[in-house]
Amino acid sequence: MQLNTISPRTKNKKNAPVGRGGKRGKTSGRGGKGQTARAGHKIRPEVRDLIKKLPKRRGHGKNRARSVKVNRIAVAAVNLAALEANFKAGETVSPAALLAKGLVRRVKGRAPIVKILGTGEITKAFGIIGCTLSTAARAAVTAAGGTIHA
Repeated sequence: MQLNTISPRTKNKKNAPVGRGGKRGKTSGRGGKGQTARAGHKIRPEVRDLIKKLPKRRGHGKNRARSVKVNRIAVAAVNLAALEANFKAGETVSPAALLAKGLVRRVKGRAPIVKILGTGEITKAFGIIGCTLSTAARAAVTAAGGTIHA
């Protein structure tokens, strides 16, 4: 083995000369002169103008946590006519019973808060447990002989 026959393991790769003609000439990928050639001052981003034009809504920015109730469970409304059709006389109406009969749906994996509204007529006496009632529904249930427990 002679010194003139030894070749290096790594290639002697040089970086491409930039700014001397060819594909990367003149400004060498640095844009033109003027505002773009100066340090510090840059062109205002177009996206910022679009953001400024969007309407700013109360409660969806800094103060969202204080004004938007994220963990609120929606109240499910059930009419008296639905109770009349699905329950027999003497049965107890509760959120779990309404869920089992398919009158309300689960909210976040559990039985929802139920409010019974006074639309429709009832002739049967129900025992109502764990539901809130409107004034008309409360009057109709007590008139039919039903009981209301908080």
